[in-house]
Amino acid sequence: MDWRRRLAAILGEESAAGRFAGTVLVTRRDEVLFEGAYGPADREREIPVSMETRFSVGSITKLFTATQVVRLMQDGLVTPGDPVGRHLPDYPNAEVAEKVTVHHLLTHTGGTGDIFTDDYWERRAEVRTPQEFIGMFGERRPSFEPGSAYDYSNYGYILLGAIIERVAGGYGEHLERAVLRPAGMSRSGIGAEPEVAVGYTGDDGVPNTDFDVVRGNPAGGAYATAGDLRRFVLAVLHHELLDAAHTELLTSGKVNAGFGGRQAYGFGELSVHSIRSIGGAGGFPGANAVLTLYPGSEHVVAVLANQDPPVAERVAQFINFALPASDLLHR
Repeated sequence: MDWRRRLAAILGEESAAGRFAGTVLVTRRDEVLFEGAYGPADREREIPVSMETRFSVGSITKLFTATQVVRLMQDGLVTPGDPVGRHLPDYPNAEVAEKVTVHHLLTHTGGTGDIFTDDYWERRAEVRTPQEFIGMFGERRPSFEPGSAYDYSNYGYILLGAIIERVAGGYGEHLERAVLRPAGMSRSGIGAEPEVAVGYTGDDGVPNTDFDVVRGNPAGGAYATAGDLRRFVLAVLHHELLDAAHTELLTSGKVNAGFGGRQAYGFGELSVHSIRSIGGAGGFPGANAVLTLYPGSEHVVAVLANQDPPVAERVAQFINFALPASDLLHR
């Protein structure tokens, strides 16, 4: 059976059982190989998912943030070796300010830690902006010597958002200028978003109102459609957002990130049997998103769901294994 027919059958069964709600898009260059919308975007109002439904994309937001930072590098306003204190001179912890660089933040090698602490959950309604996060976590020392290890850090991307705000003005405004508008992402954004699919978490599918607290932050607060995510990675590939040298800087792996992958700036990079892919994933209770680009063949796989991880990741994994290797190797 052709992989597309098999995928359609699986998604139909999973959707009917309430185990998958979301959108799936697979393309090669300008050809749509598979697309489908499944399940409810809002159960209470009985609104079905469509290909135009906006989903919270979690940490795929980091790809947008990294692209913005590299654009500032291209513009000569930031360099990879800049310490945090160069752009945030009032940063509370001197060790972070002096030793942690923009490169460390982009590659999760600064030891800057996470944001989802007990203190954060107790005060989450008060902490929204990068400056408010710095007020909560800014006294914290690096958890290891910056540059000596890899440890995924949401807080590091909050700091990148603060740097963008200091150098270029508002994060959302710069995102629009540097990424969304030139990529043609008309149904994507951050902050005070239009209607987005309601996230459902747990076996009982409880609406996840807690996700509201991360919306708008540069580590995981964006929303997008599957089509817009495709537009984004193709705009990166075709140098519509950055010149060739800075596109390479953005997307080439720099440090080992486990499981054979390497961490680029925001993007993850993986090569299996000479087939290279780049992309990212996002997950939060009630939201899961996966975006993969195969640069050699221009295949794009985008899966968005308004349910708990790893529901979208499992679908993406099926697709990535099912795509013929011979197609992925050649333009």
